[in-house]
Amino acid sequence: MTTTLRPHDLIWLNARDALEGIADAWVDGAWHTGLPVVVRRDVDGNGRIPVGVRGLKRDQRAAGWVNPDQIVRVVSPEQLSAEASLLRSPFITQPPVQVAVQLSRMTWPWTWGITGSTGYALATGIAVIHADSDLDLLIRAPQPLSPDVLLAWQSHLKGALCRADTQVETPLGGFALNEWLRDGKTLLKTDRGPRLTANPWAWEEQ
Repeated sequence: MTTTLRPHDLIWLNARDALEGIADAWVDGAWHTGLPVVVRRDVDGNGRIPVGVRGLKRDQRAAGWVNPDQIVRVVSPEQLSAEASLLRSPFITQPPVQVAVQLSRMTWPWTWGITGSTGYALATGIAVIHADSDLDLLIRAPQPLSPDVLLAWQSHLKGALCRADTQVETPLGGFALNEWLRDGKTLLKTDRGPRLTANPWAWEEQ
């Protein structure tokens, strides 16, 4: 499959042995080709895609690699945030999905999506969320955004039915929105490790 993959994309593979570099014993019993893995941040000199595998328990997380030609399906966080698909979800009564529906009915000056356990549940139909689950959100920001523009988003989420955490994705990496608005600087997660910066759209360390 030829597509541009980005961190947080969910991908399905064509074979059980498609996962490379994973030694965690639980993966053999918990993962199969009917379940997606998630694209993570890393760099491989051989062109492999860095991925993470999740099990049903919170401590079941494993990092590995896959070859691009073994990917058969991709679902992005943005696809999971469409109002129509949210309303069809079997988890529509859960607070994280209710909050996502509210966001989907509002107009925002950016593209956004759903990640984390809520995104996984929406993509697979597996009940990994519950009434106390958080909602992990993603904002695509190819161009710099001012803090003032993002405050309306944060203000809306403050009164939400559940805790909601937003990560902003720039061309250089991703950062926690709340941290940046609070401190004026943030730890930017890049493919080659974290960098502390006040400007997540530039390489200069602050």
